Amino acid sequence: MSNQKGGPPINETRRHILGLTIAIGARMAAMGSLAGTFLSSPAKAGGKAWWKIGGSNPGKGHGNGNGRSGNGSSPGGGPMCLLRGTSIMTPSGEVRIEALRIGDLVATVRGPAMPIKWVGRHVYRRSGPMWNKNVVPVRIARLAIDGQRPHKELYLSAGHALYLDGVLIRATDLVNGTSITPALPDARDTIEYFHIVLDTHEVVLAEGAPVETFLLEDCNYEGFTNFVEFARLYPADHSSAMTPFAPIVGYGGREHLKALLRLASGRLVRASPLQHTYERLAARGEELD
Repeated sequence: MSNQKGGPPINETRRHILGLTIAIGARMAAMGSLAGTFLSSPAKAGGKAWWKIGGSNPGKGHGNGNGRSGNGSSPGGGPMCLLRGTSIMTPSGEVRIEALRIGDLVATVRGPAMPIKWVGRHVYRRSGPMWNKNVVPVRIARLAIDGQRPHKELYLSAGHALYLDGVLIRATDLVNGTSITPALPDARDTIEYFHIVLDTHEVVLAEGAPVETFLLEDCNYEGFTNFVEFARLYPADHSSAMTPFAPIVGYGGREHLKALLRLASGRLVRASPLQHTYERLAARGEELD
């Protein structure tokens, strides 16, 4: 539900931005002079972008969590997958992700259907009265993206990226308090996430919404609960690295700066791809609320 009417709700990122605005009030002039340098920096090639979080990318699932640690999850162990029960589009129709097996074909946004190379799994069990907030999935409400997508509520981990407006954006950076919020579909003591690995980094349809497959890089498959299976099946891929399907964007140093300047200027500063998508979905969330 929204906090107030009359404007898009504020998520954790925006709260942080507002806090930074207050903290650096005396230094805004200096930041303004730096902005010209930052904003004129060209995007880097190879699927990366200058506004990408330094050292992180959605395919590697960076964020915070309390589960097992490892390169395949966040530095704190946060998952980066789709919740059990999520339907994935295949050439023969939708299939729940937990029912998919190695060799099964999945439809891709790029065009041809591709065989699954491996399915990674994360399992978390609640050890207290409440779940750690960093393990709880992000809920994308039905039709939160547009008039057709997703066609059913979609639950994915905070570090999992959606392919929107030509870029990959983590679910956590789209949380708006209305149509996109941290939530579980029901009360449960176990959270189980699954992730699809193909030969390349691709985008597939989950409940009709475009989401990334696993971005293999720097032995990050070791973050999955069943990582030993991957190591046994594909020993030659131990240090393999995939090229990202599209530019990966997220809140980091330069993106924070640009967001600060946009707020301070009354939105006269042009929105970045991330800000543009966030504001579009937040406005739609207000309409759906």
